[in-house]
Amino acid sequence: MTVLVDISHRLGDFAVDASLESAGRLTALFGPSGSGKTTLINLIAGLIHPDKGRIAVDGRVLVDTDAGLFVPKHKRRIGMVFQDARLFPHMSVAGNLRYGRWFTPAAERYADFNAVVELLGIGHLLERRPAKLSGGEKQRVAIGRALLASPKLLLMDEPLASLDEARKAEILPYIERLRDETKIPIVYVSHSVAEVARLASDVVVLAQGKVVASGATGAIMQRLDLLPAEERGEGGAVLDTNVLRHDEAFGMSVLGSAAGEIRVPRLAVPMGAPVRIRVRARDVMIATEPPVGLSALNILPGTIVAVRPGMGPTVEIAIDCNGVIVLARITEQSKHTLRLRLGGKVFAVIKTVSFDSATTGAGLPVEADG
Repeated sequence: MTVLVDISHRLGDFAVDASLESAGRLTALFGPSGSGKTTLINLIAGLIHPDKGRIAVDGRVLVDTDAGLFVPKHKRRIGMVFQDARLFPHMSVAGNLRYGRWFTPAAERYADFNAVVELLGIGHLLERRPAKLSGGEKQRVAIGRALLASPKLLLMDEPLASLDEARKAEILPYIERLRDETKIPIVYVSHSVAEVARLASDVVVLAQGKVVASGATGAIMQRLDLLPAEERGEGGAVLDTNVLRHDEAFGMSVLGSAAGEIRVPRLAVPMGAPVRIRVRARDVMIATEPPVGLSALNILPGTIVAVRPGMGPTVEIAIDCNGVIVLARITEQSKHTLRLRLGGKVFAVIKTVSFDSATTGAGLPVEADG
């Protein structure tokens, strides 16, 4: 299903002039505060009437200003999840969930109540009121309410922004599950590299109301120049791997990737499970010879395919590890000392302890799934 947006709109002194097209399972609108992310998602939802442009979802035109077409928000079949859950405090969780169904004609409803409850792991919460829920639980209920409206598209406007790190860790696996197990395309607003790298299949980068880049998540996350200054340390390579085995003796999991085996701290998922990892450029060292007597366990052979200037005294080295690009940020002095050049054979060295909950997306723990 393709989402197409080509609009121009002015709000006071701020103008959005954006064009994008995505068929990704989860498309992230990414950029700093004030870049136009929320305005764009409100335009898609029908909360704002654009000055000029066209919006279509799966071939269905929702806005075409040249043709005088503007489908009202309640007829767009779009589910929306906000920063705050916006649950009805006087209703139980079950009541809040069923409320979403009222906006969809019975003949067009496809979402099954029990299936949505199982998907989000909220069966034990059905009789509770919102005041008795944690922040993460509230957001899962809000997502369930949006799903039960049987939407054609789901919009999520920084749904984790109001949560602390523990609650974010609680809800992220459920958003992954939503992305992987439903056929509903998701447009997800965020300014967090960690969220985007873990969740998105595609990324649209916004700055000052304009699209400055778009593409697959792995490619965008390596463009450190596109990241906000405070987030550039989080950029690097995004690898989709699977669990080959668990090393119980040392508390590690061994992941398989095209680049080679990668050891990370023990994950509570079964063998064969898919795991997306983020290898931050700042966590990658470079060796020109096979390292010996080194504590780092992840050593990936490769070839230098790009050398780019970084910020200050740094350079960015792109290493092709069997078709997978790993990015390293090192000093200009190290580049000079090691005599690094295009086509040079090197080894990307990554410490196991550089992988944590912020850089490893492993889905639901075995004990929590089902």
